Amino acid sequence: MTNTENNPEPKNPLGIAGIEFIEYATSQPLALGSLLEQMGFMATARHRSREVTLYRQGTMNIIVNADPGSLSPSSKDPQSTIISAIALRVRDADAAYRHAIEMGAWAIQTRAGAMELNIPGVHGVGDSIIYFVDRFHDFSIYDVDFKPIVHAPQSPPALAGMHFFGVVQTIGAGRLPEWIDFYQQLMDFRPLPEGRYFGVLRKGTLLESPCRSFYLQLVEPPEDGAVLKWDEQLVRIGIGAPDVLAAVKQLSERGIVFVDREPTKTSERGALTQLYRGGISFELVISGQGPDDGGAAPTAEAS
Repeated sequence: MTNTENNPEPKNPLGIAGIEFIEYATSQPLALGSLLEQMGFMATARHRSREVTLYRQGTMNIIVNADPGSLSPSSKDPQSTIISAIALRVRDADAAYRHAIEMGAWAIQTRAGAMELNIPGVHGVGDSIIYFVDRFHDFSIYDVDFKPIVHAPQSPPALAGMHFFGVVQTIGAGRLPEWIDFYQQLMDFRPLPEGRYFGVLRKGTLLESPCRSFYLQLVEPPEDGAVLKWDEQLVRIGIGAPDVLAAVKQLSERGIVFVDREPTKTSERGALTQLYRGGISFELVISGQGPDDGGAAPTAEAS
């Protein structure tokens, strides 16, 4: 049986066309902003009414949300930083939202204020949100909700051609079938065959987006029970680069520290940063080629 028969062509019912933005909720916006700047992002705009800043580089948008209440009341660490939302770029945000609800997703309560956009979204893993964002020509959500920072470049170039490649999600033991079903039914993500990975680590199960431009990685707790705390949540961003070693060189010169021991030793296939304050890390992944048996997933095992 061919791979095509195992993994039929995605239907893409939501019209997904990549990741629009990833949002961090944090009580330490200055520390997170400094780290993002080391990673090559630049603060380009601030929210009109909330303590929220937009960081960009190339095609990547990261939102740092330090608004009071942005961290869930269930957060055990008041100094934590978490990936609180992922926004999917879609053909029609309202249609994508209605389809997700019809397929069983849970709607979120919106709290858009005056002169703010009401972005449709559904509940994701843990306390996270999956937003649906569409674009019409040159108009974007940032034009309404954000004010450009004076003298800040609005479209800073990407270092070493970096772009969003994926997000890693930790899941509970034995919950893999449920999460595959969740993403497949709602958005037509498809699991890659067992043993097919990118990057430097071989962990978890990889789900390919229906637009084939990014991946989700689902990672269960280790069988030996070595990790005492293992919550279901989004834990890491994977960033693609056509030349990982060139990207590592540029980022190292900017002060980013990479893990240099097996099995996460930097190679031409990928690299993993150290854990920074708040438990943040990033993984670089070779892009521009398909997965093979010699690499690892675009986002690595959670720490």
